[in-house]
Amino acid sequence: MFGISWAEFLIVLLVAVIVIPARMWPDVARFLARAIKFVRGVIWKITDASEKIKEQIDLEKPIDDLIKTTTDDILADFSEVRKTPKKVAKTGAKKK
Repeated sequence: MFGISWAEFLIVLLVAVIVIPARMWPDVARFLARAIKFVRGVIWKITDASEKIKEQIDLEKPIDDLIKTTTDDILADFSEVRKTPKKVAKTGAKKK
């Protein structure tokens, strides 16, 4: 949990019980509840933003594939045109 072991967590909790007077515990509980609610809200926002980014990337991927396929097809057509020799059209017209 957050990079600390259960033994360390229990020691921190024991020190908090000894240091914080009993009349302050409701305030501490309210503060911890607000802090947890805030952290959860931030985590939800980050998760939501990352999901939106992932969806946007997934939407752009087919477009990139389509562009690549179309470009490859066009370049293949150009290379085929360049490979075929030009035929010189002979006309029956004579030079004067």
